Amino acid sequence: MGRILLLSNGHGEDLSGSLLGSALRTLGHEVTALPLAGLGNPYAQATIPLLGSSHEFSTGGIGYTSLQGRLTELIQGQILYLLRRLLRLLRHAHRFDLIVVVGDVIPVMAAWLTRRPVATYLVAYSSHYEGQLRLPWPCKPMLSGKNFRAVFSRDQLTADDLSEQLGRPVQFLGNPFMDPVLLPTPSTANTPAQIGLLPGSRRPELEANLQLLLRMSDQLPDNIGISLELALVSSLDDTGLNRCAKGVGWQLRDGRLERHGCPAVRVRRGAFQAVLQQSDLVISMAGTAAEQAVGLAKPVLQLPGQGPQFTASFAEAQRRLLGPTVFCAPGDSGSQDNLSTSAQMALQLLKRIQHNIDFQQQCHTEAQRRLGSSGGGLRMASAIGGLCPSTAP
Repeated sequence: MGRILLLSNGHGEDLSGSLLGSALRTLGHEVTALPLAGLGNPYAQATIPLLGSSHEFSTGGIGYTSLQGRLTELIQGQILYLLRRLLRLLRHAHRFDLIVVVGDVIPVMAAWLTRRPVATYLVAYSSHYEGQLRLPWPCKPMLSGKNFRAVFSRDQLTADDLSEQLGRPVQFLGNPFMDPVLLPTPSTANTPAQIGLLPGSRRPELEANLQLLLRMSDQLPDNIGISLELALVSSLDDTGLNRCAKGVGWQLRDGRLERHGCPAVRVRRGAFQAVLQQSDLVISMAGTAAEQAVGLAKPVLQLPGQGPQFTASFAEAQRRLLGPTVFCAPGDSGSQDNLSTSAQMALQLLKRIQHNIDFQQQCHTEAQRRLGSSGGGLRMASAIGGLCPSTAP
């Protein structure tokens, strides 16, 4: 079996890398990870060892999306940190039979510099954004190079597009990050309609996102007979949650956030997967969560925040990536118009997904088209394992 190094650059990429790494280990491979832009918590949760220590930055590896993000990365020292990670990679690359890139052009360039065999899962790129993918230079010539043994895409449209652009086969085998949520779930028949609220996981953006979700919930009538379920990370305890909620007129009581005249919000920690699977509609302020919801054939209403990550521009990019079952109300982030219209859209979407068969079918069609079926992690791991010298034919 082979010795494989996973190279990723962002929280969502770390999640995909950890799931892919777990699948590789079930096939008997020795797996190590080097996260370039975060702590790599998903790897730790999967007990995949890291190559050296790691550090978290507030931009989460996507500071390039705005001038403010770029300046933040410079001030926080993320550029120097990335250079140190690159030097670590170059010192240790010879120990591995194969480097597996999970992300975008940054780890692609880093892996190319090692001159080691590379497999690439371009989870950060899709032709759905503009119809034809425009890979940033020098990604295209690197991916066409002989040391890049295989390229995997996040959807079939991108696989077809890149196969033509690169002059080599690009495969779509599914997305590992969909595997945990595409599992059979208990029936929720005869239960109230459920809206899942997903504020994200990174603090302090989490608190700001949560307050926006609560302000939007202010606009929902109390007697509509729906259940609001908040998927919350354990790092925000009851004390911090209550302080955050009180800032916008809500209060925590017995595991529920309450405000007079508004539907109560049930707090569920460590239950992200269950909330996602059981919800009829998802209101999301997190990138990967929106993707998983679409893959589950759930309509998604995005509520843009102030960032640094889930901003209006990021939400618009997600809408283009994930297609016509993702929605976003007009208006500036946090404005009364945006919050009020978002609440109205939530009720309309909930009614459509419950009663409109054509809309239900559209959600299922887009799920397959944009994200694929379950088992992507194991299929990709099997293909990658065949590239290792000890297992290659």
